Amino acid sequence: MRPPTIRDVAERAGVSKSLVSLVLRGSGPVSAGRRDAVLRAVDELGYRPNAAARSLSEQRTRTVGVLLDDLRNPWFVELLDGLNSLLHTAGLHMLLADARLNRRLGHDLAEPFLDLGVDGLVVVGTVPDAGALGTLARRLPVVVAGAREHPAPGVDLVAGDDERGARLATEHLLGLGHRRIAHLAGHGAVGALRRRGFEAAMRAHGAEPLVEAGDLTEEGGYRGTVRLLGRADRPTALFCVNDMAAIGALSAAAELGLRVPRDLSVAGYDNTGISRLRHLWLTTVDTAPHEMGRRAARCLLDRFERPDGEWRVHLAVPTLEVRGTTGEPAGRLTG
Repeated sequence: MRPPTIRDVAERAGVSKSLVSLVLRGSGPVSAGRRDAVLRAVDELGYRPNAAARSLSEQRTRTVGVLLDDLRNPWFVELLDGLNSLLHTAGLHMLLADARLNRRLGHDLAEPFLDLGVDGLVVVGTVPDAGALGTLARRLPVVVAGAREHPAPGVDLVAGDDERGARLATEHLLGLGHRRIAHLAGHGAVGALRRRGFEAAMRAHGAEPLVEAGDLTEEGGYRGTVRLLGRADRPTALFCVNDMAAIGALSAAAELGLRVPRDLSVAGYDNTGISRLRHLWLTTVDTAPHEMGRRAARCLLDRFERPDGEWRVHLAVPTLEVRGTTGEPAGRLTG
C-alpha cells in the first residue's frame, strides 16, 4: 500500500490541503474543531509529513548544527539535553559534530553544516575561531554555549560566571580553615577565569595561591594531584577546574592513602551527574547546564525571529553545592 498523503488527510478530515498544512505547522487561525479533525485523520491514517518537500516549501531544513568541543565531558551532555529539549519542542532537530576530531583532522568545522543547509548553529564549548564565527553569523544564526571566549559581533553567548563561581568554591575552603589550598587549573578562557577567581579569593584572605597546570580531564587531575601531594608543604585542600579533574584528584588521594575530606578536601566545578553519585558526593559549583542549554536554544529561536537584533551575552549565576568531599583541615579537627 502507498503511504498516506496530505490529500488523504484533507479528504478524511473534510478540509482543504492548505488547512492541513496550517495545522501541521502550528500556524494560522484554525478552529479547534477543524484542528481536532485534522489531527484525528493524521493519527488514523498514520500520516508522516515529507520532510524534504516541507523543507523546499518553507526554505528551511528545520535542523540545527551543534559543534561540540568535547564528547567526553558530562557537563556538555547535560547542556545538550537542555538544548535539545527546547529545540525538539520547536520542531527542530540537532545534527551533532565533534569539533575536537575535526580540528585534529584539519577539517573545516562549519562547512558540513552549511552544505546540509542547517537553519542555525550552536557551538558548545571552546570557540574554534571567533573571526570565522562572525563571518558565519552573517549567513545564519549562531549561538555559543558554555565558552567564555569573546564572541564575534552577531553571535549570542550563553555561559556561566566562572570567576564568581571559582571565588565561591575557594571562599568555602577558606571558611573551613584551609590556608594551603591549591588549584588544579585548566586552559582556555574558562580556565583563565576560574584561576583568576581562585587567586583573587586567596589574596583577599592573605593566603598565597598555589596553581598546578591541568587539562580538564580525569587523567590531568590525577597527575596534577600526585605532583601537588608530593610537595613538602602539600596542600590540605584542592579546588579543581572541573568535576572531571576532581575525580582524578580523588583517585590520586585514595592511592596515596589519604582520606577525603579528613586529610584532603576536594572541590570541583560544574555539578555534573558524576558529582552527585553517592559514593563520590563531590562538593562542586553548580552552573545549571541543562538550563543553560535551554537558554541557548531560546537565543537561537529568538535570532530566527529577529536576525538583525542586538547580540547578547547571558551569564548564569553559579551556586555552591556543599557535599561530602570538603571539611575542616585535620589539624583544626584535632585541635
